[in-house]
Amino acid sequence: MLIGDAVVGCGRVVTPREIDSAVQRAFQIAAPPSAAGVKNNAVAAVQAPKWPTLDKVKVAEIVATGHSLVDLWEASPVRIEDNASHTENVIDHLFPGNPLLCCGKSAYSFDTKPREEWRGQLDKLQLIVPSPMSKLTGTTKDGKESKHTLDNTGQRRFLVVEFDEGTTDDHAATLIHLAKQAPLVMAVHSGNKSLHGWFYCAGQTEERLRGFMNYAASLGADPATWTKSQFVRM
Repeated sequence: MLIGDAVVGCGRVVTPREIDSAVQRAFQIAAPPSAAGVKNNAVAAVQAPKWPTLDKVKVAEIVATGHSLVDLWEASPVRIEDNASHTENVIDHLFPGNPLLCCGKSAYSFDTKPREEWRGQLDKLQLIVPSPMSKLTGTTKDGKESKHTLDNTGQRRFLVVEFDEGTTDDHAATLIHLAKQAPLVMAVHSGNKSLHGWFYCAGQTEERLRGFMNYAASLGADPATWTKSQFVRM
């Protein structure tokens, strides 16, 4: 409960399962090793994902370019200048055809079904997995069947980069900088203080994408979106 309360308003959905998993990993790595468990703890420590620390000098350099949210807006060939919902049209462009999509009202209320079965409903939902799903259901880490798992998430189509610290102008400047390395397809405002950049990555190797995400993390990006099945804002 304490951790759950602490992450409310952090800019993304943090599920109880994610919290439990993080706590278990922390215990595996930090718990004093027993005589019989020294090797296992050492392996856990080696396997723990390592992300770069924040490069404040580079971030300051990027922010100093003066690029802002206005520049990101001006760079877009598509302008959305009214209050009408454009969700269906945007999803049609991002996911052509009729792929399986996992979408939800919340981290606890979601479904996976063909895109056409979602038609007319998407503007009422707040979450989506940024890559098509490979099958309707999959198996969770604890062996349960679910429609939202890493097991039933297909090949990456988009890698989403989001920022929690700094202003929206800082985020925009960083996305403009990252767009020099990978195709920035869309920027989404979370509704609070975060900008999410959708980078097209279909067909790229995991090694190359990990390098890109490492660099993004060094600029302040939240590495949680590296997980293929991670929900992001619709």
